[in-house]
Amino acid sequence: TLVLNVVVYIFIDPILNFLRVPEEVWGGMREYLLIIFAGLLATSLYNFFSCLLRALGNSTVPLVFLAVSAILNIAWDLLFVAVFHWGIAGAAYATIFAQYVSGILLYVLFRCRSLLPERKDLRFDGEILKEIAGLSSLTCLQQSVMNFGILMVQGLVNSFGATTMAAFAAAVKIDTFAYLPVQDFGNAYSTFVAQNYGAGNKERIRRGTKESFAISTAFSLVISALVFAFAAPLMQIFVSSAETAVIASGVRYLRIEGAFYFGIGCLFLLYGYYRAIKRAEMSVVLTVISLGIRVLLAYVLSATFLGETGIW
Repeated sequence: TLVLNVVVYIFIDPILNFLRVPEEVWGGMREYLLIIFAGLLATSLYNFFSCLLRALGNSTVPLVFLAVSAILNIAWDLLFVAVFHWGIAGAAYATIFAQYVSGILLYVLFRCRSLLPERKDLRFDGEILKEIAGLSSLTCLQQSVMNFGILMVQGLVNSFGATTMAAFAAAVKIDTFAYLPVQDFGNAYSTFVAQNYGAGNKERIRRGTKESFAISTAFSLVISALVFAFAAPLMQIFVSSAETAVIASGVRYLRIEGAFYFGIGCLFLLYGYYRAIKRAEMSVVLTVISLGIRVLLAYVLSATFLGETGIW
């Protein structure tokens, strides 16, 4: 994480160029990223220790820390931006301070001391490294492909100017929140399949799969209808009502992209299924196909008369 931190600081300007950041927001985005990158270590700590606790069956503490972090982030946002008038820098500082609070490190130090390595344990073990790498490599590849695809789309969005950027930033927050339940449902389904796969109960997997796809699709259609109906009020949570162009662009995004939550739900179920039956490489294949098509179509359609709507 520290090496990655150094790399992103060295290449901050090439990163902004790659994202095709408009000149009018270049300075603000550069200031924000220089601060927010300092939170990479906090994110690493949170993921490490929350996974450690979940592996022991303790999913409550990571959730509590995450909730506290979210509340602190909001409180410090209001303090640093509305009271101290630190602007973009204030929003960035609020985020990284909250991230470090959510790192769980102190909890583990005081409550799970026996799990932490002692000095005699601090030696290289190739077998352990090989096992961890084997478990994580495909997931890392999948996440890397996914995020690179998102960056490609973000760069295309940025090329349409500050209004489209602002609309995309707000709409994506709503979008992510809207389909988060089906993402978690996919994780629950993955656990269900893994348990029955281990027990050799194929008939229960078949029955559970039919029900899971039906439930996920039905839920997604309801959420799509709600997002379509309330797209404008949802955008106004993040954007001033005076920013009519931003709201209009965001509403178009939500009504087009939001109509296909059922597809996202099915994709998460497929990810969960292949992880559960020890075919994680298929999740990578699905990610490459879905994101490859997404990026290709975004670039092709946005180059036509559709413009930014082609991206959505």
